[in-house]
Amino acid sequence: MASYNEKYHVAVLLKESVDGLEIQPDGVYVDVTFGGGGHSREILSRLGDHGHLYGFDQDGDSMSNIPSDNRFTFVRSNFRFLRNWMRYYGVGQINGLIADLGVSSHHLDDESRGFSFRFDAPLDMRMNSNATSTAADIVNRYEEQQLADIFHLYGELHNARRMASVIVKARNNAPILTTSQLIEVVSGIMPRERVKKETAKLFQALRIEVNHEMDALGEMLYAATDLITPGGRLAVITYHSLEDRIVKNMMKTGNVEGKTTQDFYGNVASPLTMLGKIITPTEEEQSHNPRSRSAKLRIAEKR
Repeated sequence: MASYNEKYHVAVLLKESVDGLEIQPDGVYVDVTFGGGGHSREILSRLGDHGHLYGFDQDGDSMSNIPSDNRFTFVRSNFRFLRNWMRYYGVGQINGLIADLGVSSHHLDDESRGFSFRFDAPLDMRMNSNATSTAADIVNRYEEQQLADIFHLYGELHNARRMASVIVKARNNAPILTTSQLIEVVSGIMPRERVKKETAKLFQALRIEVNHEMDALGEMLYAATDLITPGGRLAVITYHSLEDRIVKNMMKTGNVEGKTTQDFYGNVASPLTMLGKIITPTEEEQSHNPRSRSAKLRIAEKR
């Protein structure tokens, strides 16, 4: 397999996820989270001369990882527009799609992007640097109830209301514009032994809101389900319960809400069949790539 830029991002569950796609040499595949190109290069290594792979990424930084391969087409776009772009390229059906969700190691390690609380940086968190709204806009402009709702829903924080309250009080004195300023504001209401975990959840909630991640995920999954040909595969790696719930619902019931409908015989009417159990990284992978520790891989087949 060709090497890829591990400094940019270490691909998680690489072999397991691509194996799950059961690559057809002449098939058409989509990697909706191109990033460092790890999963894409593994797919390309299994494609024949007539196969093709489309790679999506809304972050311009990932373009430095594009492989020189005429079987690969890079699409700089949010994967929520999957259906539109496939129509643009004249692709009516695909044989499989892979998604490695969450934030990449590149984003966490880039001090200037504001994704990590390890660095003092502007509160940005935009996956697409051309997007207009930043985390600072949310922190300083949203109403207190809006902030509390986001922290509760996307961060699953038990003290969401109190956290929103202290942020609003602090911003009334001066705007909260950097990661360190935000941490200073909220750290006082967190139990000392849970500061890192609570801060990580707060940053997760803001990142999801900035990038509209849950809405985008749902739209992509509906499009993928329609595009994948019968017998084709969908492989999705998740990192937290919110996105995992959406993926599980889609694979089990055919909708992101998890509402079941039954056919005449009482069988769940879903266009997908979930295959096997959840796959998690080995202890060896987790030791080499800490980001993988919360990863879950689900694989489904189109009926």
